[in-house]
Amino acid sequence: MADVFAAVDIGASSGRVILGSTTGTGTHLTTVHRFPNGAQILDGALRWDVEALVAEVVTGLGNAAEAASAAGDTVVSIGIDTWAVDYGLVDDAGALRYLPFSYRDGRTAAGVDAVHAVVPPEELYGRTGLQFLPFNTLYQLAADPSLTGVQALLVPDLLAYRLTGVRRTGATNASPTGLLGARRGAGAGDLFPALGLPAELFPPLVEPGAPSGPRRPAVAAAAGLPGSTAVVAVGSHDTASAVAAVPAGTERFAYISSGTWSLVGVELDVPILTAGSRAANFTNERGVD
Repeated sequence: MADVFAAVDIGASSGRVILGSTTGTGTHLTTVHRFPNGAQILDGALRWDVEALVAEVVTGLGNAAEAASAAGDTVVSIGIDTWAVDYGLVDDAGALRYLPFSYRDGRTAAGVDAVHAVVPPEELYGRTGLQFLPFNTLYQLAADPSLTGVQALLVPDLLAYRLTGVRRTGATNASPTGLLGARRGAGAGDLFPALGLPAELFPPLVEPGAPSGPRRPAVAAAAGLPGSTAVVAVGSHDTASAVAAVPAGTERFAYISSGTWSLVGVELDVPILTAGSRAANFTNERGVD
């Protein structure tokens, strides 16, 4: 009997659940479920059908549990990554305020001017190191009138919450929000009052490797998972997990990550926050380690 791990990897156009194990001969991966994904016009806007995503995740975890059991193995943990910047608003009872907007919905345009009227773009870059994209989370939040009495859960954290009942914010996916300091350990929390955002809008930050907790009993039963299976924080931004998996032979390497779009980059010990970097629209985002 071996310990195996379930990876839930969801992009803006498709998702999959992968069963993985590590042995003396290497890492072994088996895709046990694939499904399409895409924003839809719902309630008059471009949104994500989170309920459908949760159902697909549970189906995939069920397939993972079945495959592991057939091999005499046990699924010991689950990790979830997705695309960045989008979020759901959850009230005290755990209900969604509305289906999450897609970053491609036109509402984000109004948020750009609202943010830049308070914090100039060059100051934002110096704090966060993030390239300007009009759909970054801080611009979405600036255009959102529904932030009272709720917490914002980024999409992978929202899915993890639906599995566990535990609210947290994955550090790698918090980076592209535009609300996190560029340097590890450095916050940009003063952006919240400056932009009129509630101080406790996001749950506490967690680094990859931190446990979130066991699954809700109903989820475990639906997926056929053992009660001991835990959901663990990973590189919840799909790009961060992809870069962590690059089979580089040295510390000096570049990567190309292709998904909904393609990214070319390098791993650095410290961010580059110069005026030249900003002018070239380079971005600095947190990795797994």
